[in-house]
Amino acid sequence: MSKKRLSPARKIRIVQRAIVLQLLRDDHDSLWTREELRNEIPDFSRHVFKVAMDMLEGNACFVLDGEQGVRASTPVRCLDELDLVSI
Repeated sequence: MSKKRLSPARKIRIVQRAIVLQLLRDDHDSLWTREELRNEIPDFSRHVFKVAMDMLEGNACFVLDGEQGVRASTPVRCLDELDLVSI
């Protein structure tokens, strides 16, 4: 039985979800470096990770805090606090 290959769009969506979930973790400071996020999601290429980050930034899902710092945006945090973000 062969493994089903994921489309590029599906890979990006998976990485986007993983990034948002990392940014909402309770056991980490709200500010993450890009490298910390990348280390938490090692199963995808750097290109897929960059595209996912660029898309999330374009959709205001996170905010840049300095040159390397990233944190969930206020609307994303609000949705999480209202228990509207689920796995």
